[in-house]
Amino acid sequence: MKLKGYEIITRSLKRAGATTVFTIAGDHTLPLMDHMADEGFIFIDVRHEQAAVDMANAYGRITGRPGVTMFTTPGHANAIPGFTFAYHMETPVVNITGSATQDRLGLGASQEIDQVGMAKPVTKGSWLLGDPLRAPEYISRAFRTALNGRRGPVHLTIPLDVQEATVSADQVTDRTMEYPPSRGRAHAALADIRAAVDLLQAAERPLIIAANGAYTVQREDTERLIETTGIPVFTEQSARGVIPDDHPLCAGYSDGRVNDAAQSIHEADVLLLLGKKLDYTISFGGPPTIGAETKIIQVEPAWEQVATARDVELGIIADPGAVVRQLADEAATRSWPAHPMISSLKSATADQVATLGKRTSKSDQLHAMDLHSTVKQLIDDDTCLIFEGADFGFYGASYHPAHKQHRWITNGTLGMLGWGVSYGIGAQVALPDSRVVVFTGDGGFGFNGFEVDTALRHNLPVVFIVGNDRVWGIDYHQQDQLFGKVVATTMLPTRFDIIAEGIGAHGELVETREQLLPALKRAFSAGKPAVVNVMIEPSPSPLTEWIIETKSKQDG
Repeated sequence: MKLKGYEIITRSLKRAGATTVFTIAGDHTLPLMDHMADEGFIFIDVRHEQAAVDMANAYGRITGRPGVTMFTTPGHANAIPGFTFAYHMETPVVNITGSATQDRLGLGASQEIDQVGMAKPVTKGSWLLGDPLRAPEYISRAFRTALNGRRGPVHLTIPLDVQEATVSADQVTDRTMEYPPSRGRAHAALADIRAAVDLLQAAERPLIIAANGAYTVQREDTERLIETTGIPVFTEQSARGVIPDDHPLCAGYSDGRVNDAAQSIHEADVLLLLGKKLDYTISFGGPPTIGAETKIIQVEPAWEQVATARDVELGIIADPGAVVRQLADEAATRSWPAHPMISSLKSATADQVATLGKRTSKSDQLHAMDLHSTVKQLIDDDTCLIFEGADFGFYGASYHPAHKQHRWITNGTLGMLGWGVSYGIGAQVALPDSRVVVFTGDGGFGFNGFEVDTALRHNLPVVFIVGNDRVWGIDYHQQDQLFGKVVATTMLPTRFDIIAEGIGAHGELVETREQLLPALKRAFSAGKPAVVNVMIEPSPSPLTEWIIETKSKQDG
């Protein structure tokens, strides 16, 4: 019996649990795509390769299974920004790109570029599969690499001659390893668990931050830990919602630039970091975010992230999900004092939400908070909220709580724009029974807004809400307040609603308060992708205000 290379690749992808591919078809992937379609793979075809990776990014983060993308050679170049974002988001994505046959590579082959080299800096691994018999090995390696340790994207170049090669079936050795959503259950040494609990028990003001590396942490285990110890927890990135913000011991988003309660993190005398890097978002583990004398317990799935920017009191290299269960078990054998910060943390959050809710426009135009407070009437705990950067999105990130894991998403540490529309589409693929709402500015929507066409073709009823303030918000306000003039940060009042209608989606223009709620209700009930284009006044969000205040202080 003979097998083609594309049959072996398809079989290997099936064994890895892949079912859905985000793609744009091209010459160098046609044989593989043709066979995969015969084998029942679902293809979500898009309008730009970056958007496909953003969709796979959302799919991978929400499902815990790698999102799969597939492109031809020039499409690979378009996909690099998407890899970069997924790398920062630490999302498992497996990209497959075709190429010309290997006998012509290096000779000026059709559309030839160094795909493997281009992808290396923004992936966890990048390889060329040069032999169809090694497809099971390489695909197994790709999925394991994407999922293991701190997750992330990987890349495989598979030339046409590999896809179309013919080999004997008895030469093929399948890899039968399955790829569960989590990376396993690697427990910590009992001595380390007891040492960590000793530190937490002896502290007066211990706090917990659960972050991107804590994606295996389960709600029931985390609740047991914090309810036993009485220690408040902050969450961020993929851990948002693992404990709902309305839990008595959840202090919300861990970013003090967006959440006022998080500005109290510096008061902690012991800080338990669950999959949280010592990066710029927490001042590299020091002041002003973390006290110079604060003792840090760092639980990491990847050893290379432990004690990077400063020494830590205790480093535990293990699966954070398993460690949380171990900590909860050990904590249950001890007695715990009342925590002195719980009331003040909850008050800070409540005060901030109340203050934001009272913000109004200084003109006849709508304010971003008019929109966010109205949307809040129409969503439930299962609604997936995506906040794409800039002022409009960060007003929402400061205002809307996270109720459930993978239902509250912002742009992480990269600060990239242009991902929101496509990410929302990928989220809807992963959450077919949930409402997905994307909050994006007019700047961000302009990058990949035409992917509304993709949502329409694949019956994905995402609601895209555009806060149209006609400026590149964060930079516009910095220029205005710090430099006294604005440069290259203004835009036109684009009618994105008309563009949406032209595509065939639902479109709404909102210019007054009276129009807002009815327009949103129509969009939510449209049964197809909807773009609500809301004209709002430029207004610096809490994040922008923090940036301007910080820079003003630095400048004296």
